Amino acid sequence: MQELVENIIRALVRNPDAVSISVVHKGNLEIYQVKVDQEDMGKVIGRKGRIANAIRTVVKAGALRENKKVAVDIL
Repeated sequence: MQELVENIIRALVRNPDAVSISVVHKGNLEIYQVKVDQEDMGKVIGRKGRIANAIRTVVKAGALRENKKVAVDIL
C-alpha cells in the first residue's frame, strides 16, 4: 500500500525527491502520513480537497482488497 501512495503522490508533485511517507499503526488501522514540499501542497490537496479525497478513495479501494483499514494524512 505504501508503494501505491508513493507512486500517486510522486506523479503529482514538481519535486518528487521531497516526498516522504511514514506509516503509523493504530490497532488495525494503518495511517499513511505524507509529507511534501510546501510548494507542492496545493497540487496534492487540490481545489476544495478533491485530489486529496480522490487519493484517499483509491488507497481505500486498494486496501479493501487486502482486508485492511487505511487512512491518508497529508502534512
